Amino acid sequence: MNKLLASFAIALAFGAAPAAFAADEYSIAEHRVFVDPHMANVPTAVTIDYRYVQTGAPADSFEDLVKLNVGNGAADKRTLSVEFLTGEHKIELPSVEGGGGNPVILYFLEHDIRKMHDRLGGQQAYFRKRIRLALADAATVKPIKLSYKGKTVDGNEVTIEPYTNDSLKDRFGQFASKTYVFTFSTSVPGGVYEIRTSTAAATGSAPAPAITTMMRISEGKS
Repeated sequence: MNKLLASFAIALAFGAAPAAFAADEYSIAEHRVFVDPHMANVPTAVTIDYRYVQTGAPADSFEDLVKLNVGNGAADKRTLSVEFLTGEHKIELPSVEGGGGNPVILYFLEHDIRKMHDRLGGQQAYFRKRIRLALADAATVKPIKLSYKGKTVDGNEVTIEPYTNDSLKDRFGQFASKTYVFTFSTSVPGGVYEIRTSTAAATGSAPAPAITTMMRISEGKS
């Protein structure tokens, strides 16, 4: 499978929309996450940096970086490649050729799915399906105001809880109530302001601390 087909397959796994599909076949949340042209406001030959922070048990807490590298050429031909985390946390996926969406979204979700699989077992495809269905049928979408480079800008926030109503949620322990929040704004390069997840602390016979992850665009100098 070549890089373009591989990246297309990854996108399909989460329900991203090929251009040939009708726009009205997708929910507002799916549009915000997978269909909107996030990269439309990005020039060529630029790097967009994101800060990644995870908190929880001391052994699981870390800070790292994500880099989105945008190549030269026309928007429908340029290469989008991502350096997603470093060292033991790093994951690699194929670069995207001429994509309109921001690939850091798929990287964040793929990393999250792999970690869920490591913690809970089961099939990675099942977690992808739950996220996809939540975006299609059970998401909350609302306009918000954001602070970016000292200015207040308009944005949109998409919130899902993929496992809250899952018939298998009892197997997920503290992760049954895990929340995903995607924050977008056309005023930030690449459209993605922040993606975060939060998992409540577990009590009882198997206590565990709350877990949060956050990937937010780096503002650099104003």
